[in-house]
Amino acid sequence: MSRTARVRAVRLGPRSLAALALTSAVGVVAFCWPFLAPPSSQLSAHAQDAPWLFAGLLVLLVAVVAATISESALGPKAVAMLGVLAATGAALRPIGAGTAGIEPMFFLMVLSGRVLGPGFGFALGSVTMFASALLTGGVGPWLPFQMLSMGWFAMGAGLLPGGGAGTPAHAGSRPRKRARGRAELLMLACYGFLAAFAYGTVMNLAGWPFLAAAASNISFDAAAPVGTNLARFVAYCAATSLGWDLGRALCTVVLTLALGPAVLRALRRATRRAAFETAVTFDDSAG
Repeated sequence: MSRTARVRAVRLGPRSLAALALTSAVGVVAFCWPFLAPPSSQLSAHAQDAPWLFAGLLVLLVAVVAATISESALGPKAVAMLGVLAATGAALRPIGAGTAGIEPMFFLMVLSGRVLGPGFGFALGSVTMFASALLTGGVGPWLPFQMLSMGWFAMGAGLLPGGGAGTPAHAGSRPRKRARGRAELLMLACYGFLAAFAYGTVMNLAGWPFLAAAASNISFDAAAPVGTNLARFVAYCAATSLGWDLGRALCTVVLTLALGPAVLRALRRATRRAAFETAVTFDDSAG
């Protein structure tokens, strides 16, 4: 009898999971500090220094995650696929840039994370944003935030339900259900729609606290309570990025529904041929 598990180009071991959890925790603090720090804290007093401090720390932590994944499970075949997909995503990102949020790279991140799993998705999202920044000259203190956000975005696609191989993991267990066809496409399209808005909202958090305090009544006010700043942030998102995020979300949905079947087949075919993980086979020999 044989055992077939869902393919993982990058398996997250204990060290990788710990590094990823630490990176994500620091990222959450880096994004959400305006709502976590009291008005009297020194962090609010030195707000203008925060992006550089957090950016440097996030770069180091993301590097630790990438090194741990590479050391533990990222073989040459996975490296090659990671390079091809990251280069494709970096090339897709400038298409439509500056036009109503049309960013076709997002649908590729969703589909790649879905097929190759959360570990590969996080690595791909981070590397793609780094490569696209080098390609477009977009290197700045915002880059680590983009890398982390896109890593979360692609990793989430790998965590969606129904991605099992549909075969029992061991004798006597029930076959795991998998989502394929129209149901899978609709799930990925819905996820891409919501995650595109989530990405835009999270990236707004990276820049909103550093607007000039007197710019308007939607800028961050270090002396205001959390509720007031939260209302200001919602108004800021609605006034500045809602249209852009909607364009990104709709673009992701359209491309997922239109190109998703072909791209998913191509990714799964490439994954099978690469044989990242060989199925474990047990042969029963007659005594």
